[in-house]
Amino acid sequence: MTFEEQIQHFRGIVDDVSFPTVKEWKSKHTGGKVVGMFPVYTPYELPHALGMLPVGLLGAGGIIEIDHADSRIQSFVCSIARSTLELGLTDRVKDFDAVYFTSICDVARNLSGIWKANFPHQLVEYIHFPQNMESPSAVHHYRGELQRLLGNLEQLGGKKASADEVVRSIEAFNHNRSLCWRLHEIRQLTPWKLSTYEAYILLRIGTLLPVEEHTHILEGIIPLVESRETKQRDHVRVILEGSFCEQPPMELLQVIEEAGCYIVNDDLLLHSRWFTDPVPANGDPLLALAESYIQRSVSSSVRHYGLRSRKQALMNKVRSGQADGVIFSAPKFCEPALLDYVLFKDELEKNGIPYLAFEYEEKMSVFESIRMQIEAFVESVMFFT
Repeated sequence: MTFEEQIQHFRGIVDDVSFPTVKEWKSKHTGGKVVGMFPVYTPYELPHALGMLPVGLLGAGGIIEIDHADSRIQSFVCSIARSTLELGLTDRVKDFDAVYFTSICDVARNLSGIWKANFPHQLVEYIHFPQNMESPSAVHHYRGELQRLLGNLEQLGGKKASADEVVRSIEAFNHNRSLCWRLHEIRQLTPWKLSTYEAYILLRIGTLLPVEEHTHILEGIIPLVESRETKQRDHVRVILEGSFCEQPPMELLQVIEEAGCYIVNDDLLLHSRWFTDPVPANGDPLLALAESYIQRSVSSSVRHYGLRSRKQALMNKVRSGQADGVIFSAPKFCEPALLDYVLFKDELEKNGIPYLAFEYEEKMSVFESIRMQIEAFVESVMFFT
């Protein structure tokens, strides 16, 4: 298949909320266990080390109607929580044996409790991340949390994972993340060769496949991207910020680019490039994962940083990407994103950097208003700065 045909093929798999790749994997692995991974960061290495399949649980993308979830969760919370619960209540994730939720916000915390009450046949884990990142005990606390998670998975799967098996999983994901970072680098240096929409599809398909299979796909497709002969356009370079958990409609990404923007950095699917450096694959693997989370992870509004400034992290993105401006695209009702917007916009104004802000939700299907806002933003950046 051509590059474009592969993108279309992968888009079809991503849009199928019946999780066909999970069904296929289970048909080939009798007794195999599948673990759903709620964003933003979940340790994919742990289930992989036990021969399980970690699968991204990122909502339904507006593809299904919310007919059942509103009876169990508030209607004024983010779409990803409601549609993820709808997937469960309509038996679309019945093949999942365990689900990981993360302490990124109150909604994720509440969703884990609701899930546990409604799906007692599944192992439900709520991951307690360290909150005081400056504490000398933070690494050991999180290492203990990883040990607890691994122990529960071992009980679910009926076997133990050796340190060597965890190390091999770390190596597999290190390699995969290096390829994901390469896609990110191509978009930053030569964004006309790879659109954000295309890159997103290539990363999103990785949430549904074994990491080795996704790595094989990227190894074959990156040379095709690098050799593409596409025309460079007179677009403005922007940072897309605020979409770290609930993912925007893919059509919205296309609208942003069609309106005259090259997205040279973003916080989409952060788990695919969460660590800034490879996780050390020696010594105590759980300690290495804990240290990497605390010391070598990218900036996010749902990770506590202690003395490190999130405002400075955003400015570093702007400078490294040679961005002309910033687009804040946050899901409706997302408190972490909307609270950080206040901090970020003040910093951008202080540095004279143009920005635009709007909200989205999974079910959004009309984008003309946003398109007009972006086109006006592009014109203001190109002709008035």
